[in-house]
Amino acid sequence: MGYVLKRIDEMEAIFHGRCKLAAEELGVQSFGLQAIDLPAGADDYPEHDHAEDGQEEVYLALAGSAEFELDGRRIALTPGDLLRVEPGTRRKARPGPEGVRLLVVGGVPGQVYRRPAPFRRQAGPPPAG
Repeated sequence: MGYVLKRIDEMEAIFHGRCKLAAEELGVQSFGLQAIDLPAGADDYPEHDHAEDGQEEVYLALAGSAEFELDGRRIALTPGDLLRVEPGTRRKARPGPEGVRLLVVGGVPGQVYRRPAPFRRQAGPPPAG
C-alpha cells in the first residue's frame, strides 16, 4: 500500500523515550523527521548546530510551548508557530511550564538525505500499510 499510519506515542524512541523516530517509523527517506517530548523543567536538550553537516531544521510546537535560544537570542515557540533554523545557528530548546511536543524536520539543501546512525530504528523497516 502507498501509506503508513502511526501514532507518535507508539513509535520507537531514543534519548529516554523523548525523541520518537518518526521518519524511520513512517519510512521517510528524503528528510529527517522526529517528534520530541520535553517535560516541564527538562534542561537536557543539547545545545547544538549543524554547521558541519549543513542541515537546516524546522520546528513546530504541536502542544505546550518552548523557548529556543538561538545564538544567544531567545525566541518563544507556541502551537502553530514554525521556526526555521539555519545550519550554523547554535540552538537549544527549553520547554515551557507545561512541557512541549515538537515536530522537527531537517535536511541539507541540494543533497540527498542521509539519516545519522542514532536516528535509525533498531527494529527494522516499518510494516507496509
